[in-house]
Amino acid sequence: MISNTPPPPYYAVIFSSVRTSDTDGYAETNVLMNKLALQQDGFLGMESGQSELGITVSYWRDLKSIKHWKDDLDHQDAQIKGQKNWYSHYKVRIAKVERDYTFIKK
Repeated sequence: MISNTPPPPYYAVIFSSVRTSDTDGYAETNVLMNKLALQQDGFLGMESGQSELGITVSYWRDLKSIKHWKDDLDHQDAQIKGQKNWYSHYKVRIAKVERDYTFIKK
């Protein structure tokens, strides 16, 4: 589902990843992180897709909200597990969204 974000400006955190074959605990942690992100002040939405390359884009009101989420202890624990077990490679990009537009076929 495509997130219904407010008018720009806002921020996007783009998490691109390549997974390992280790799946132990990944699905449960992913569900928990999604639930926790929804509760964060400044969280605007999220979109995700997975194939050989996983991409998750989360949208945030401001840089302070992103920093607060990065510093969340449960999120930090998931990051450590991800580095140790679930990801062979990932990259995080933070971008300011200055313009967006929508097409909906009727």
